[in-house]
Amino acid sequence: MAKKPFDVRLFLILWAAGVVGVVALIPYSLSLQSSILEQLAELSIPLPALIVTQVIQNAILVAIAVGVGVLLAPRAGLGVPIISGWLAKENVEPRLRALLLPSILVGVVAGAVIILLDVVVFAPLLAGTLEGLENTVSNPPAWQGFLASFYGGITEELLLRFFLMTLLAWLLGLVWRREPGQPTVGAFWVANVVAAILFGAGHLPTAATLFPLTALMVVRVIALNSIGGIAFGHLYWTRGLEAAIIAHFSADIVLHVLTPLILG
Repeated sequence: MAKKPFDVRLFLILWAAGVVGVVALIPYSLSLQSSILEQLAELSIPLPALIVTQVIQNAILVAIAVGVGVLLAPRAGLGVPIISGWLAKENVEPRLRALLLPSILVGVVAGAVIILLDVVVFAPLLAGTLEGLENTVSNPPAWQGFLASFYGGITEELLLRFFLMTLLAWLLGLVWRREPGQPTVGAFWVANVVAAILFGAGHLPTAATLFPLTALMVVRVIALNSIGGIAFGHLYWTRGLEAAIIAHFSADIVLHVLTPLILG
């Protein structure tokens, strides 16, 4: 079977979308870490320059992730069917309608489950750890949570699913593959779970700036984030990257927009 050429147009579209997500996160990130920034009497470089530097660094990281995804996803039986079909001038509207509602439902349920587990399971166990921290941790407003949802839905899916899960599935598929040469179901599940756990672990540095990282807090951060990651990874595997993006965005709307609005 002839290898498909590298799709430059798909790369540029996904990379641009990922960078938009990086920029959209800035207001939320600044609010979340406002107390930390206030404690810094002087920054080594001005804050605007620091932000520009971080955007450039993240843009390079996203470019690498998207490049690997565009290269390896077709070889691993994964892909971006809606955008790829649109670029090929296909009628993608029926496929988009078919995945839109299920993906939104998965995201909403994932967000609700995360909130429920946090309130019912982790909050009582961590009451002592979290006591007194309410006044030191800023709660970004809903509009910033809305903007941040583009980072979660687009950029994180490019990094964790399109890059990491694709890479893991492709590597596992080299030795654990089906007849057509694509990864087995088991390989996909391993890639999905590992990527989800690493996705959860990736939130630990930010959590460390907000809370004491006790063993239970580490479990909380990884577990709550992995729940969504596994759901989004399954959608990526079975329905394409667009489904994972829609689901992740929907979950973040529940977590970062609806919840702040409801709780005031």
